[in-house]
Amino acid sequence: MRTDEAFLKLESSPRGLANEEAKKRIEMYGPNQLEEKNRVTPFKVFIRQFANVIVWVLAAAAIIALVADEVINFWAIIGIILFVILMGFLQEYRAEKAMEALKKFVQPIIRVRREGTLKEIPSKDVVPGDILVLESGDMIPADALVIEMIGLRVEEAALTGESVPVNKEKDEMIFAGTQIVHGKCSALVVSTGMKTKLGEIAGLVQQEEETTPLQEKITKLARTLAAIALIASLVTLATGLFKGAPMTDMLLIAIALAVAAVPEGLPLTMTITLANGMRHMAQHNAIVRKMLGVETLGSTTVICTDKTGTLTRNEMTVRKIVLPGSELDVTGMGYEPIGELLNGNTPADIENEKGLEMLLRAGALCNNAALEESNNEWKGIGDPTEIALVVAAAKAGIWKRKLDDELPRLQEVIFTSERKMMSTLHNIQEQEMTFTKGAPEIVLERCTRIYDPSGVRALTEHDREEMLDKNHELAQKTYRVLALAYRPLSEKGDELEKDMIFLGLVAMLDPPREEAKKAIETCHKAGIKVVMITGDNQETAKAIAMDIGLSDGIVSLDGITDEKVRSILDDGAITGSELDGLNDEEFSSVVEKANIYARARPEQKLRIVKALQDRGHVVAMTGDGVNDAPALRKADIGISMGIKGTDVSREASVMVLQDDNFATIVEAVKMGRGIYANIEKFTTYLVSRNFTEMILILITIAILGFEYIPLLALQILFINMFSEIVPAISLGMDPVREGIMRIKPRNPKEEILGRRNLTLVISTALTMSIVSFLVFMLADPFTDVQKARTLTFVTIVCMALFVPNAFRSLDESVIKMGLYSNKLMLKGMLITFLLILCVVYIPLFQVVFELTPLTAIDWVLPLGAAFLTLLIVEGIKFVVRKEKKRVDVRNNK
Repeated sequence: MRTDEAFLKLESSPRGLANEEAKKRIEMYGPNQLEEKNRVTPFKVFIRQFANVIVWVLAAAAIIALVADEVINFWAIIGIILFVILMGFLQEYRAEKAMEALKKFVQPIIRVRREGTLKEIPSKDVVPGDILVLESGDMIPADALVIEMIGLRVEEAALTGESVPVNKEKDEMIFAGTQIVHGKCSALVVSTGMKTKLGEIAGLVQQEEETTPLQEKITKLARTLAAIALIASLVTLATGLFKGAPMTDMLLIAIALAVAAVPEGLPLTMTITLANGMRHMAQHNAIVRKMLGVETLGSTTVICTDKTGTLTRNEMTVRKIVLPGSELDVTGMGYEPIGELLNGNTPADIENEKGLEMLLRAGALCNNAALEESNNEWKGIGDPTEIALVVAAAKAGIWKRKLDDELPRLQEVIFTSERKMMSTLHNIQEQEMTFTKGAPEIVLERCTRIYDPSGVRALTEHDREEMLDKNHELAQKTYRVLALAYRPLSEKGDELEKDMIFLGLVAMLDPPREEAKKAIETCHKAGIKVVMITGDNQETAKAIAMDIGLSDGIVSLDGITDEKVRSILDDGAITGSELDGLNDEEFSSVVEKANIYARARPEQKLRIVKALQDRGHVVAMTGDGVNDAPALRKADIGISMGIKGTDVSREASVMVLQDDNFATIVEAVKMGRGIYANIEKFTTYLVSRNFTEMILILITIAILGFEYIPLLALQILFINMFSEIVPAISLGMDPVREGIMRIKPRNPKEEILGRRNLTLVISTALTMSIVSFLVFMLADPFTDVQKARTLTFVTIVCMALFVPNAFRSLDESVIKMGLYSNKLMLKGMLITFLLILCVVYIPLFQVVFELTPLTAIDWVLPLGAAFLTLLIVEGIKFVVRKEKKRVDVRNNK
């Protein structure tokens, strides 16, 4: 289809749709998104609850109770089954809804032309008839017809499986889901959503959720514990039968013990903890796209970060203009076009200073950015460097939109990291003229003339050295410097970037983020190395690094004997060309010491990541361009930019920064550490609680026989359902400890139940079971076994009021943690205590659970025993902590 035919058919034009027409079309065609085939529905979540092994174990217990004519037990167990299903459904469904909400955070933003103006909109709002404005790195959001293009190549692997990019020309189709890997274009949208080619094969792009290492660890642990529980239950059954207990009663006890020991709360609590943690991260502008990221964040040892927009504010502003023979200051900050161009204290006379006027025009024309005002706010669309040039020209009354209309663009030679410059060709009064901007040393090489106050003259070697010296001086002051030049073409077909006329230098400043300095300091305390990788020159990179506390300008040369390597490190920063000159062995010796890479190309990030990983580091890498994708995929945590990042970089990343801020990365690492610490806490607590009743039953049967069993089946089930999961969830929601960023990163290979945690599990389970047995014996079961069971039951439930506080930190004491900082735990304690009162004093529950009402004096024993257990667990933690310190001291000697 030809372009003119497509415009006619879709009732559109090169200016794009009117805003009102776009609103009508979104209602007509629907949002530009694929329908999810495997979308999670409430029914699917409900059905999933029956896959829970605990439900089937309880069902078996209910059948046994029915066969034994234990009607009360039967209906009580059925009630518990319904409770388990309902709780699982509510929590899983909430987690699914939370994940859907997170997906909305990372919807791609697309540039379109509407009413002749460039606008940024969510990709889902693209409609047929829209004019897309796309460039290298963009994911194509809809099927569209190319109407203008420059060096356009598209990777169509998502549709064809062929990874070799395809060249595209005018009047050819580009398709949704494919990626632009080179060049740029504007294209007329033909089809959206399910009407696209990708929509036709939507089933092929539906992906199953990955099983992460963390989930595998939890699943493996749950299976191991379930196997132990099964063996212990069989031992209990055999012991009871050997002692002469009735088969039916022992089956109920054995199944109840299996239920108690199976950590059914583990996956549920983990899901809630991760969903809450990821939602909390999203509120702090860090969108974690994969659960894997939560685990890995906590063990990050190196963060490799871009400079622009991440360590700096990404609000480029032209502050100085250097012309042959003069230097001007530019006032005003940000994208609001208010300010002056001052020569000393005198405003520049634009009309009479033709060289300055030509420089400002060149900066505005050799430019793909746009500046627009909306609701009294000025917004720049495009690259910040280009926006700064547009704003500088506007301050002098030279408006890009008017220039574009008066001097139409005929051709563009795009900027690449290899060329380091960009040129555009325009028709000016029936003569073609090219404008160029780029790195000063590159542009000056292509210039043979210079525009000084007297007019155009030959460019001398002195001129060249003077401008390069000025460039060096400005770069040392952290300015980003661009050179501008132009060339009138004598005839068509002339080479655009040759024999140019040099206009001058433009110096921009992107000030460091104030919060970056504090964030880097936090990283250093946390044992995390920060590496800055930038395309800026060496002096600018070093100046910014020193300003934000990343470097003091001195690199340790200890252990480096190679003179070549020593000289590179001695400069304080490694350049991209120096990196190319190092072999893998040389670079391996450098990578631990270097933390500044200047004039680095995006593809060199991959080599840096590999070298750091080979040295045993867990690497987080930021990136925003299509060339960053390999490094983002290779990194342990790929972090893409939400504002300036391309769709390709987002797809390759684990985490997306909504604000492109380095401090957000550090905050995410802190939260990741906190989430993993909470997983350790509730896992250690749950496992210790799961085996308390089992050890208690085994001890009692072995010593006293079945007649004096301390807990009945329903009592065990109540303890398991109502006094374990609530404290575990509150531990999963525990606030992040302030000191968590003052410890070294953890080893990602370590198990959740490592040596310290396993010691706590065994010690705590033995302590709680022995204390409970002593309470049972002190209550004199030989005189009144039901009251003794009631006191034992209340003791174990009361332990849920005190013991979880000890697990709020597996290192520090409960006093240091504070008893009131976890509000959810306090609410859980209150709910648990009210439940105890209900089952002990409400007559119906007394009958169901076979309990005896207690007097006020009776409560002293279970409450005292539960509090004593907390003190004993704290003592165990103290001993473990001392032993760990002793081992650490011995290992460090």
